[in-house]
Amino acid sequence: MRHQNDHDLKLWLREAKILQKASQSSSLSDSLPVLRRLINTNVLRGLSLPELTKKRDIIQRKHLLNMLAVENGSSCWAEFKQKVEGSTNGELLPYSVELRNAGYPVLWFSTESEATVYANENGGKVVKVEGQAAVVPEFTN
Repeated sequence: MRHQNDHDLKLWLREAKILQKASQSSSLSDSLPVLRRLINTNVLRGLSLPELTKKRDIIQRKHLLNMLAVENGSSCWAEFKQKVEGSTNGELLPYSVELRNAGYPVLWFSTESEATVYANENGGKVVKVEGQAAVVPEFTN
C-alpha cells in the first residue's frame, strides 16, 4: 500500500479507526459526538440522531474518512487524501494529534474567524475543531 511510508496519512487513518470504535460504543458519551458529526457533515443522510444511534452498526470506516474530509474542506476522502499526501510532513494533522502535542496554553474560540484574528495579532496556530477553533502555541526549533 502506498500510505505505508506516509506518516500523516497513517495518522488520519488511525483517527478514523478511533472514531469508528467510538461510534460503535455502547456508551452514549463516546458515540453521540461522532454520530452528530456524521449527521452534521451529511455523510449519512436521511437518518435522525435517534435512528442513527439505533443503527450505528451501519457505520463503516469509509463514512468516517469522508466525515474527516468534509470537516477539513474537501468534498470526499479521495480528494482530501491527495491533499494530505501532497502536503509537507506535519502540515495537515487530525486536530486530536495537534491538541495532544500543543502543550499549554490552548485558547478556545467559538469560530475559526475569531481564532484567526487572535492568532494574527498574538501568534499561534489555528486548529479547527468541528465548528470551533483553538489557537495553540507555535514552537520553533
